[in-house]
Amino acid sequence: MESLSFIEWCIENLNYWTVAFLMMIESSFIPFPSEVVVPPAGYLAAAGKLNIFGVVLASTLGAAVGAAINYGLAYWLGRPIVYKFANSRIGHMCLLDQEKVEKAESYFRENGIISTLVGRLVPAVRQLISIPAGLSKMKFHVFLIYTAIGAAVWNSILAAIGYYLHSFIPEDQLMVKVKEYSHVISLVFLGMGAFVLIYLIYKGMKKKGPKKDASL
Repeated sequence: MESLSFIEWCIENLNYWTVAFLMMIESSFIPFPSEVVVPPAGYLAAAGKLNIFGVVLASTLGAAVGAAINYGLAYWLGRPIVYKFANSRIGHMCLLDQEKVEKAESYFRENGIISTLVGRLVPAVRQLISIPAGLSKMKFHVFLIYTAIGAAVWNSILAAIGYYLHSFIPEDQLMVKVKEYSHVISLVFLGMGAFVLIYLIYKGMKKKGPKKDASL
């Protein structure tokens, strides 16, 4: 209960430090939606209380640290312990289970390295995509770069939504509109990710096509 009260205090007293801290939690295996952090911070930026670029930077740094924690735990603990934790009571309290981890792993296998970027924009995969990256021993600097880019894109969108809504939405109606906008945007990015994946597969198949006999 004390930790919950602390998180509520952070949301009610948003600044760059609390934004970074809450986004670190959001990117780890602890369930916490970014939609309740970044858009309100963007809303405050529109009101002149924060800087919009500072909000994006703080939220992206926090997200990168949280993702790195997941990556490190998966890297050093390995698949058996990760799955054991996912199936434990504590794992379930964190809204984690084997099916979600398997889904993240499957997404990572199908999309490769690019999944650490695109996965940051996909609902239900965003928070967990760093786990299969760690399990596969992906190079940390590559993981961090792709994660930071994906997080920066997502946080920029959420901050822009909050900033935009300040002009005509009362603060008590902010979260309803944010959820509506973020859901639509997630679907758009999911479609874009699918298009990029299909294009990459097509290019790969084209390269592997039969070579013409130079003697003909």
